[in-house]
Amino acid sequence: MHIIFFGSPREAARSLETLLSVGHDVVGVYTRPDRSAGRGLAKSPTPVKLFAEQQGLPVFTPRILDPAIEPDRMVAANADVFVVVAYGRILPAELLAVPPMGVVNVHPSLLPMYRGPSPVVTAILDGQRQTGVTVMLLDEGMDTGPVLAQSPPIVLTGKERAGELQGRLFEEGASMLPAVLDGLEDVTIVATPQDDSKATVTRLIARSDGEIDWSLPAEQIDRMIRAYDPWPGTFTSWNDKGLKILDVNLSGRIDAVDDSGRVIVNGGKLFVGSGSGPLEITRLQLEGRQGVSASDFLRGRPDIDDAVLGVLS
Repeated sequence: MHIIFFGSPREAARSLETLLSVGHDVVGVYTRPDRSAGRGLAKSPTPVKLFAEQQGLPVFTPRILDPAIEPDRMVAANADVFVVVAYGRILPAELLAVPPMGVVNVHPSLLPMYRGPSPVVTAILDGQRQTGVTVMLLDEGMDTGPVLAQSPPIVLTGKERAGELQGRLFEEGASMLPAVLDGLEDVTIVATPQDDSKATVTRLIARSDGEIDWSLPAEQIDRMIRAYDPWPGTFTSWNDKGLKILDVNLSGRIDAVDDSGRVIVNGGKLFVGSGSGPLEITRLQLEGRQGVSASDFLRGRPDIDDAVLGVLS
């Protein structure tokens, strides 16, 4: 089968590798443009670009998918199907109409739940007990196309972080792709419309979402820490400096007068008042420093005791 692949992060490169390993002919790879990174602002290619070039595949990195240019190039490639895995851009309708077998997309949720750009983050924030992967056909809506296959529900422990969980889900999606493409080719898979009445939609996450409101319950703050790892991180402020909260212990309990955002040092441990009582902080990172355990932090900065976090001095 001739395929044009769209993807950018490491998880997408794994799907591309899977397609090549089962013998598909990838006739083109679209990925995001190189980005400036590091102190020297050197250009950094996406993992998909690096892998595709290692395999000798033709790679395209347009800043926009121009409907006046790209369809002609794609038609000339004579692809049977497009496969999209975390590409990071919406494909215009003119491109969706090009491949005769349609555009297959891997989405890390059990659609119609969690359509949109942040399904993994939102599942963790909502405290979901399970999630999964959907392989679907794209249409002009936001993850509204018919379903080709879904994974069995993947049970969550309540300890998952977004980066780790996303990797697991896209690994599952990569393993599903070969059978789905075979089923499309021999017409043994029937696309099933989604039940729009059960749909939920996620939104794009902003950096400001990671700022902690200490009046929230401790359980919700824990979910934020896990959901916003690795980006945007979960943070507050102390002495006019940023303070990242890297990990907490929900089982840590003390009897203390609770004041949301106020630091309590007790028994060599660091607690912060939340909407449901003092929350033990086990790892944190002061702006300009490395992340450390709470005990190490207290050895160097005992003056944080009784401070109120998130309040500018």
